[in-house]
Amino acid sequence: MTLITVSATAYGTGASSGGGQPAGGSAGQRSGAQARAAAGLDDPAKKDIAMKLVSSAENSSLDWKAQYTYIEDIGDRRGYTAGIIGFCSGTGDMLELVERYTRRKPGNVLARYLPALRQVDGTDSHAGLDPHFPGDWVKAARDPEFRKAQNHERDRVYFDPAVSRGKSDGVGALGQFIYYDALVMHGGGTDPTSFGAIRTKALAKARPPARGGDERTYLNAFLDARVWAMKQETAHSDTSRVDTAQRVFVRNGNLDLTTPLDWKVYGDSFHLD
Repeated sequence: MTLITVSATAYGTGASSGGGQPAGGSAGQRSGAQARAAAGLDDPAKKDIAMKLVSSAENSSLDWKAQYTYIEDIGDRRGYTAGIIGFCSGTGDMLELVERYTRRKPGNVLARYLPALRQVDGTDSHAGLDPHFPGDWVKAARDPEFRKAQNHERDRVYFDPAVSRGKSDGVGALGQFIYYDALVMHGGGTDPTSFGAIRTKALAKARPPARGGDERTYLNAFLDARVWAMKQETAHSDTSRVDTAQRVFVRNGNLDLTTPLDWKVYGDSFHLD
């Protein structure tokens, strides 16, 4: 088991009593005004925490900025998985990323793969990509313009929609992160394991704070539905990113995702000050 420790600056709503447990108040109970006054996940410090949390699960590292060059086929039937948020050749988001990069920098090293990326979309095929695509991805990731494109697509497709929906449901930074992580893994489509389907199942079990519900009860209902969705795929059947990370934060009542944070993912232990 690995313990990884990193210091982070976060702007919470009060002092922490350690272990990710906010000092004072009743865990999971707060007014809508208090939730709205707290920093959301789009606060720069909170966003950096979110990036580290996702990277701990996706890359077993808190150094999310080192993941621009990452690429491999992890055997989840989505083709190549790459970059800071796991863009996939089989799900369309990698294609959209390379299209954006090419609009801003025609003739880049990945532009010649656009026909192949369009062809393999929706499959796990490497046709037209092997053997040089992984190496060319690494080359592209040294280009600041490609890193900007990765940031933009991460925010457009995953981060911004998660934060927006979380705020409309009345959840704080933790709930917004829980939404974000679910969107990253399950996508925003309409299939039974998509983010939308997960949220619909949660709403059938508990009311979100925006509808007068208890925040912690609602987040647990969402995580219950998320775990079910994860178990539908062998590649995602290890639910520790929920069970020993997000669920821990909810149980501790750390609804504003205030440091220090301690969690485990896939057998590795992590800490943020």
